[in-house]
Amino acid sequence: MTKLYIDENISYHIANGLDKLEKGNGNDIEVLTIKDEFGRGANDEDWIPLVGKQSGVVITQDFNIYRKKLQRDLFENHGVGLFIIRPPSKKHGYRYWEMVQQIINHWPEIKDLVQNKRPFAFYATANGKFERL
Repeated sequence: MTKLYIDENISYHIANGLDKLEKGNGNDIEVLTIKDEFGRGANDEDWIPLVGKQSGVVITQDFNIYRKKLQRDLFENHGVGLFIIRPPSKKHGYRYWEMVQQIINHWPEIKDLVQNKRPFAFYATANGKFERL
């Protein structure tokens, strides 16, 4: 079973909806939230190793999580997969329905890419495809 975690900067409602849709599809992808599993405001340094122990994957819109050497090293050293759906503005993330649309549009590709050997990091490009970081 692949555990796919939704970061706190994306609504937990999206995670819950995706989890229900995947269960109905019979796939072995479980969609969880960082907040529910590790607590609200959990430090990246605390939850990244725990996600790695589960061979987990994370979806976030926080590009800085990969730019910071400490966090990037944690993702790599603990074998975590990472998808960054970067918003068009540095000041504002996607609004709720924009994020729903982004994730749904990327969902088939995400499901294909989770099969890659971990660690990995991809970000959504302007052309709508994921590119390896």
